[in-house]
Amino acid sequence: MVSWAGHIVPFIVTVAIWFIATGLIAWADNRESATFSKSMMVAGAGGILGLVLILLASVSVAVGAVYVAFVGALLVWAWHEISFLTGAAAGPRRGVADAGLRGVARFRQAAATVMHHEVALALTALLLTSLSWNAPNQIGATVFVMLFALRLISKINLFVGVPNSTSEMLPDQLAYLKTYFGPNRMTLLLAASIAAIGAVTVWFGALALAAPVGSAEMVGASLLFTLCLLGGIEHLFLALPFRDGMLWGWALPKRKGAVQINRY
Repeated sequence: MVSWAGHIVPFIVTVAIWFIATGLIAWADNRESATFSKSMMVAGAGGILGLVLILLASVSVAVGAVYVAFVGALLVWAWHEISFLTGAAAGPRRGVADAGLRGVARFRQAAATVMHHEVALALTALLLTSLSWNAPNQIGATVFVMLFALRLISKINLFVGVPNSTSEMLPDQLAYLKTYFGPNRMTLLLAASIAAIGAVTVWFGALALAAPVGSAEMVGASLLFTLCLLGGIEHLFLALPFRDGMLWGWALPKRKGAVQINRY
């Protein structure tokens, strides 16, 4: 039986935060570079607040604590996203891909463009997991680890190649990353990724339906279900002719013209 408080409200909350937060991050990272230091300070303060919220909420199994931990994890994630998209924490390589590279050499170059960001994400995931290992409320760590996994899968798929590598949301300072995208093609990896994310989504949905009505377990599973569902939809967009600007055009600046960068 579907519950308003246990299923519908968490769904609405997650979708609303996903839509608004994605737009605000895109807006902040596509502004003039002179504003990036202020954006980083605000994001850093939000990230610290998020960590505090996760730690405070981890000791409670109340429904409110589940929402607090969820929001805390998203604040920490937003900090990482802004640090990456402003170019503050990307990788040691900040230029376009060398022409003609294949195989391991191409992968090493691509990895060098995002290495610092991925290491920071992994360390944060380990930190949150260790801090909440025996805690009664582990939603904060679970949300962050899920976001990390979904983002890593999407990056690997873009490197291998997807039918729709739209990059309207990618700010100018990271335009060189487009040269590391694979050719526009459908791959078994993308199909398997969508299927795997779909399976995890169904699993969280089953947990949400089976949990006691109105319980923290129901709310937490519903939040994770919706977040995983959105991650699956974003991966599905990689296979469909969908433009980022259709949803978040309001957050993106009016660019004078697109720069065409040829991939191999």
